Amino acid sequence: MKIPTAHEMHELDSYTILHEPIESVDLMERAALSVVEEICKRWEPTPVTVFAGPGNNGGDALAVARLLTERGYGTRCFLFNTGNRLSPDCQTNKERLESLPGIDFTEVTSQFEPPHLGAEDLVVDGLFGTGLNKPLNGGYAMLVKFINSSPSKVVSIDVPSGLMCEDNSFNVKDHIIRATLTLTFQLPKLALLLADNAAYVGEMKVLDIRLSREKIAEMDTICAITDEEDILSMLRPRPAFGHKGTFGKALIVAGQYGMAGAAVLACRACLKSGVGKVVLHTAALNTTILQIASPETIVSRDRNDYIVSETAETDGIDALAIGPGLGTERNTALAFIEQVRHAPAPVVIDADGLNILGDHKGWLQQIPEESILTPHPGEFRRIGTRSSNAYETLHEARDLAMRQKLFIVLKGRYTAVCTPAGKVWFNPTGNHGMATAGSGDALTGVISALLAQKYTPEAACRLGVYLHGLAGDLAAAEIGEDGMTASDIIDRLPAAFKTLREKQNAATLKMAKNAQD
Repeated sequence: MKIPTAHEMHELDSYTILHEPIESVDLMERAALSVVEEICKRWEPTPVTVFAGPGNNGGDALAVARLLTERGYGTRCFLFNTGNRLSPDCQTNKERLESLPGIDFTEVTSQFEPPHLGAEDLVVDGLFGTGLNKPLNGGYAMLVKFINSSPSKVVSIDVPSGLMCEDNSFNVKDHIIRATLTLTFQLPKLALLLADNAAYVGEMKVLDIRLSREKIAEMDTICAITDEEDILSMLRPRPAFGHKGTFGKALIVAGQYGMAGAAVLACRACLKSGVGKVVLHTAALNTTILQIASPETIVSRDRNDYIVSETAETDGIDALAIGPGLGTERNTALAFIEQVRHAPAPVVIDADGLNILGDHKGWLQQIPEESILTPHPGEFRRIGTRSSNAYETLHEARDLAMRQKLFIVLKGRYTAVCTPAGKVWFNPTGNHGMATAGSGDALTGVISALLAQKYTPEAACRLGVYLHGLAGDLAAAEIGEDGMTASDIIDRLPAAFKTLREKQNAATLKMAKNAQD
């Protein structure tokens, strides 16, 4: 699913109006109807207060007010027209709304008397949409603060008013609507996926308003969401006569003494993701722990009891992962860069591997091309970003991926895979129960298993984060999100694969049936 910029979204609207063809006001009616249907699914008839701005987002809101009133909701509507300039479609919907008998409608041109908003009220926010390009101020900022101070539930149309579609680095956070639910049209907008904006977006749902499929297919957006169809096309069949050599050999370098758990989690996740063989190189004193906790793992003991201080043998390996629980001791750091520089296979670098790069930024130039770095935002800041802002961090990750020809897996609610080609793929699976120690180690194991099975680095990243998140969703459905552990995620990786295989088989059968028909 593509993620357009505000400009691209405007072009998509215009193309649809021209080529469907459809009048813009009728397209607005279609969008408003989709909002109303979603509201009616969630809330029985209840008091609704609609705030509409003077542009097309306000036109959507006026149409929503009319349609909700016709469905028996007690609706009052405020249209803010302080500049005495309504968009043509907003003007049309104002006239349609005014024609309803007994409608509680107020057009605000100067003074505004704020209504009472209680916990029983549902607020529909249609003040400003995707066209906003600067922070709200003056009366609109005060209106936003008033709505945010109320106990009412808030549904925002397309985007929360005050939130710009992409970069909100210099926005005024107090001047953005804090929505309970954001109903966005046709395609998600970048700002709705960034952690900084979670408090304003609330729950997000994309509503299909039947914009041009032809134009969407033509759009070459930088950002997109990996969807299930993409994943099913990536997932390769396992040969019936395959053996452990067929499915690859992964080497994992992890675990100083006292951090054997990180190594165990990475190895178990790797084994649960279909790899043929896993070899772990770790501090010598971890050997007994590993052989008990993960008996399928082959252990390569470092000569040092407490840290990893030497490189591991790499003959015959198909993938290398390095970093979980590794530590950042001087000798470990030297062994790390030596191991990575001479790696004969794709490299996944996580956790302390990233921290070592943060301590030795010049070493980033020595990382082999098409290696995979899997930082969370804090680890990425150590590597080199200058910003704690999610939008700027994402773009710096993309720039680094392009400049160094790496894959950057920026972990979060919507994990972003930044590719050397400059594409950013957001992952839709996963939940907040996965925000737990060891979850990242598990992801390292999944990605390295896919690399060992000869998936391309891009496919290993996108499929890996999807499967990891799907396993987390299966765990949440079974045991809940509170108290979920990394082991809960790992234990459900086979079920995640099985879920996708079943869907893949069903899709194949459907295609065959359609071909016969």
